[in-house]
Amino acid sequence: MSFAVALALVLMGSVLAAGAATPVKIRLATLAPKDTSPHKSLQQMGESWRKSTGDQVQLTIFTDGTMGGEADMVRRMRVGQIQAAMLTGPGLSQIEDSVSGLQLLPMMFRSLDEFDHVFEKLRPGLEKKFRDKGFEILCWGDLGWVRLFSKQPGHRIDDFRKMKVFVWSGDTRSADVMRALRVNPVPAEQTDVLPGLQTGLFDMVPSVPIYALAGQFYGPASHMLEINWVPLVGATIVLKKSWDATPADKRPGLQQAAAEAGKQIRAQGRKESDEAVAAMQKRGLKVIQPTPDDLADWVRFADEAYPKIRGKLVPAEMFDEVSKLVKEYRAKAK
Repeated sequence: MSFAVALALVLMGSVLAAGAATPVKIRLATLAPKDTSPHKSLQQMGESWRKSTGDQVQLTIFTDGTMGGEADMVRRMRVGQIQAAMLTGPGLSQIEDSVSGLQLLPMMFRSLDEFDHVFEKLRPGLEKKFRDKGFEILCWGDLGWVRLFSKQPGHRIDDFRKMKVFVWSGDTRSADVMRALRVNPVPAEQTDVLPGLQTGLFDMVPSVPIYALAGQFYGPASHMLEINWVPLVGATIVLKKSWDATPADKRPGLQQAAAEAGKQIRAQGRKESDEAVAAMQKRGLKVIQPTPDDLADWVRFADEAYPKIRGKLVPAEMFDEVSKLVKEYRAKAK
């Protein structure tokens, strides 16, 4: 082989090596249990990313809170131990306060249609606020309504004031909302819910039905009050610097796959939460339907708590915007 040919081959190899981009590896953490629909939707998103980029974007998912609670996940993202997370309102609020306006206002929304209307109005502004803080929102989702699961039957708020209520460890805002309603919160991790109910650490757990079924909370907490407490809002987020490291020409496709995952999580989550109630009823769960007077009692106490929430737990500007959008929606619906 001549020197010129050998040199050409060496140069060609150098060019090819330089052109082969290092894969972008994204480690994503979630509290969602393994093999639930949110986990499967994230898996589909990751597989779509892998195929559309020729293995240049690789997603690894850590389920079941193996990376800790949501506060731990946010901390791990900030120090680069993980690059992404699927978080609910409490975790998202640690990055951007205004998200609390979707999650910390008990009895604010009468229906999911009402919530959807308000959320779509707020979404562009929320996404910009996250971007300005170094995070990209890949997709939003929700799992329908949080219901109240308790060891003893409860109809009105006075019934629950006798109980110890689970709140996520580190979620001081949700604890403060409970205190505003004069309910006693007990912080713990999600993994402590079932043993905590069994040992009497707490008596009531606010939860979407699908998580109550997966975590078997309905065993010791065998009563569910069917009120629209708050929607369980969530988003899958990624560090902006990790997102910016993905191939620019492939990014629209990555975003589309993420948006599709969000749609699946929302549609399946709402459907499966309804199905979970039926499944738990077959195993002994007692569903308590509130009377109109019961509902009026809950709304009245929520209204009384709002002044303690506005400007303290939810930014005043966001509280006012949510209230305005709710009123506008109801006025048009008449």
